[in-house]
Amino acid sequence: MVLQKSLPYLIAEIGQAHEGSLGILYSYIDAIAQTGVDAVKFQMHIAEAESSEYEPFRVKFSVEDETRFDYWKRMGFSLAQWKDIKNHCDEVGLDFICSPFSNLAVDWLEEIGVDCYKIGSGEVTNFLILEKIAQTGKPVILSSGMSSYAELDQTVDFLKERQVDFSILQCTTAYPTMPEQYGLNVIQELKERYKVAVGFSDHSARLETCIAATALGASILEFHVVFDRQLFGPDAKASFTIQETKDLVLAVKNIATALSNPIDKNYNANFSDVKQIFEKSLAVNKKLPKNHVITFDDLETKKPKGYGVDAMRFQEVIGKVLNKDLNQWDFLNEEDLFT
Repeated sequence: MVLQKSLPYLIAEIGQAHEGSLGILYSYIDAIAQTGVDAVKFQMHIAEAESSEYEPFRVKFSVEDETRFDYWKRMGFSLAQWKDIKNHCDEVGLDFICSPFSNLAVDWLEEIGVDCYKIGSGEVTNFLILEKIAQTGKPVILSSGMSSYAELDQTVDFLKERQVDFSILQCTTAYPTMPEQYGLNVIQELKERYKVAVGFSDHSARLETCIAATALGASILEFHVVFDRQLFGPDAKASFTIQETKDLVLAVKNIATALSNPIDKNYNANFSDVKQIFEKSLAVNKKLPKNHVITFDDLETKKPKGYGVDAMRFQEVIGKVLNKDLNQWDFLNEEDLFT
């Protein structure tokens, strides 16, 4: 992906958490800008262009919208308002990413100046909008939540034929997602199958999910953000809070740093001083006379290394005969034994 500032590239999605309020939306942008993520993601819903009175609710959550169409109507902003939103993201240093749900939304996003398109799970087989986006020449992040491999194969072929720069996110369309639904195994499967950058879109509201995805090689992480999970809305329960987002950013960046700095387990010269302190030498655990035959039960190990026979060589001294008296806890050296 051409946008990537860091690995993993971190996308905080506001989605519908703004509840149709510009004031709340701007508050989210400002709060998210303080978390350390790379991008903020929106959904552009233009009710008349994408929906109808027949669209059912995914879940019945709204007490003020009689229909799903009414909900999208309330969630929408004008083109001028979207331009201001994009400008504010630029001002606070966040990449502006958006999911369009109609061809008209693509036209608006082109006028706004979007750099990257996110394709929601429900649009993966919508080749009309994919054709529209392909014509822009912009990179695409494809969410695979509701798609089988057979469907993804068709979409990937469609994008490759049009030379679209795309990446794929493993995603499960469940809010919130339960552990048995994460599909973390799919990250590697997608990498091997399509040979493109692969990420993870999270709906679990659990920090460990994105941490695990990072450890498994996800190069993009997307997650919903909300001020409080008790707020109204369809995605609140599947979102991170602002503080959790800060914690997640730190965690995944640490994991990414670790992954980019592999350790050579055959090279341990850096630990020579510490080994001297922590490793041990053989000693005797009781007073022993000259001519005593050393047994396993006579032996103890004491720090530091280098003051007696190395602990790893204990078998070599068993059965040997002392050539001098030793006091309890004395180190045992080769010169204390008859050869």
